[in-house]
Amino acid sequence: MEYTNLGRTGLTVSRICLGTMNFGPFTTEPDSHAIMDSAHEAGINFFDTANVYGRSAGRGRTEEIVGTWFAQGGGRRERTVLATKLYNPMGEWPNESKLSALHIRQALDASLRRLQTDYIDLYQFHHIDRTSSWDEVWQAIEVAVAQGKILYTGSSNFAGWHIAQAQAAAADRRYLGLVSEQSIYNLMERTVELEVLPAAQHYGLGILPWSPLNGGLLGGAVRKEGDRTRRTAPSSQAALERSRPQIEQYEALADELSTPPGDLALAWLLHQPAVTAPIVGPRISEQLDSAIRAVDVTLDDKALSRLDEIFPGHKTAPEDYAW
Repeated sequence: MEYTNLGRTGLTVSRICLGTMNFGPFTTEPDSHAIMDSAHEAGINFFDTANVYGRSAGRGRTEEIVGTWFAQGGGRRERTVLATKLYNPMGEWPNESKLSALHIRQALDASLRRLQTDYIDLYQFHHIDRTSSWDEVWQAIEVAVAQGKILYTGSSNFAGWHIAQAQAAAADRRYLGLVSEQSIYNLMERTVELEVLPAAQHYGLGILPWSPLNGGLLGGAVRKEGDRTRRTAPSSQAALERSRPQIEQYEALADELSTPPGDLALAWLLHQPAVTAPIVGPRISEQLDSAIRAVDVTLDDKALSRLDEIFPGHKTAPEDYAW
């Protein structure tokens, strides 16, 4: 496994981040524990979750599964850089969502209980809150840092100007501010190249791409069509039909490079500026193996150019849409 610093911090994290969203709804607790053990064995020390994960199994269930894994001891918590998130509703009452000082306090304490730990390494805002001022948000975070409950703060799904707002407010308070941004980013979805990536690079934030395989479309979707044991959702099938020519070219290139499509998609992200670690969310252990292999894939300029031809990206704004 390779390691790097998370943005401008001194925190060392693996180039692959283990996403846990499937734990609970699709992956049993024992299987989830086995995947986390395998991640540690492979050198992955960076795990991502969220308080709302669990959905059909109940909001908070995923954090509980991670917590019972930590409770087994054996250095599991000490060797893990733990990231979780808040913002989404955790109940039906007022103040059980978003980023008010009250909700930050309550959500943080609830996550700590479920995770069976006394601190979170990276506490992330799952979405921008247009009703809470940054002074309110940062004051609440500073209190939590002083209490030793969190170490670093990150964002998720922010626009470039949201990052700028957050960092300006943090600078006024002489506070570190955001150290990472978690965005959807993959070969097929490259909108963040317009402004989010440039903002992250300017402010020293590490980018944590989610959905690196774009819902499986970049994981060999065409070649897997003949597998009758696989169930494909109608929405996924429709997305495949819209992008079939590109995906067929992509899978042909993967064959030329002797690299499985999923490995290629992750390797491409690892070659992009500002990217710290793509977030992979395996349902089974075998899906984690692909992510681990991708770290060792080196793409030359010819391969990178060909991928840009198949899936055109964006130039930095405003050059992308102005003279």
